[in-house]
Amino acid sequence: MNDGDKRMCHTIIYAAAAASGAGNIVPVPGLGLAADMATMTTMAISLASVFGKELRGAEARKVAYAALKKAVCQQPLQYASRELLKFVPWVGSAVSAMLAVNLTEAVGWQLAEEFDQECRGSMSADVRTDRNRNGI
Repeated sequence: MNDGDKRMCHTIIYAAAAASGAGNIVPVPGLGLAADMATMTTMAISLASVFGKELRGAEARKVAYAALKKAVCQQPLQYASRELLKFVPWVGSAVSAMLAVNLTEAVGWQLAEEFDQECRGSMSADVRTDRNRNGI
């Protein structure tokens, strides 16, 4: 990933993380999941476009869901505590929002790395095809 791509990903990921944190500050357990999915779907579409890939609707939701599922499976205690903390007035909502920001950031960088690897893989396949055509 070059510096330009990293800067664009940084902007996209941290904007999504801020939106996710704002959506998770609401002290209603379970509502954070809806905020996370909406935010991560939008983030996946934006990150894919950085690497020249086009995601839409159901495909973007599928990618976001898979990335969220992977992150939750790696840190199940953090996700469960985030939802349970919402029962604690004020402090619980603030901590829940901070954990949501952390989770969204982790998922965002994971997606960026995956899209970068896909981009590099397809680019190297194109180079191999060009070399075969030119007899190299």
